[in-house]
Amino acid sequence: MASNHHLYLIRHLPTAGNREKKYIGWTDESIEPVSDLARSIPMPASGIVYGSDLLRARQSAALLMPNANYVADERLRECHFGDFEGKTYADLEMDKDYRKWIEDPYSFAPRGGESLTDLKNRVMEALVSLPDGAVVVTHGGPIRIALTQFSLDPRDFWSWQIPHGSVWKLEWRNYDEMKEGGRCVSLSEVPITGRGSM
Repeated sequence: MASNHHLYLIRHLPTAGNREKKYIGWTDESIEPVSDLARSIPMPASGIVYGSDLLRARQSAALLMPNANYVADERLRECHFGDFEGKTYADLEMDKDYRKWIEDPYSFAPRGGESLTDLKNRVMEALVSLPDGAVVVTHGGPIRIALTQFSLDPRDFWSWQIPHGSVWKLEWRNYDEMKEGGRCVSLSEVPITGRGSM
């Protein structure tokens, strides 16, 4: 049997829109200035970090792993929120299309955006293309998709709490189990400490 296969998923650091609780999908915001970043993520053994092509993911990787080479992949972007981009729940709560999307996000998409089925298809395609031990800087939506798909814990998409800067380690017995959508043998939120290699 092949050795274990694992991935690390990291949510980017917050932007102004995130702090204001806006839907920030494909809007290309910068992260907020970070003056108290007293943590770093151990450098991946490969020296390569994969991630979303959006600025906030690139900037987060540069701060957290400044010596890594960044490989951008648009499939690892956040969900495209269409007409809901830049709006808050309070802005949208009376919108009937928003209500449909919140209640059944896999079947309904924001006007001009994408459903969670669309998001899932592109994120899963990206994740199965990554090598063992890959470190990925992405967004809350793609990480929720991965945790919903792979966790033994039967939570729905909206119930996962994914703080900015959090690191999630997913591990399978082998690559084939992961590629076939099998559940993880281990899933954990990893503290950001230490100076060794991942």
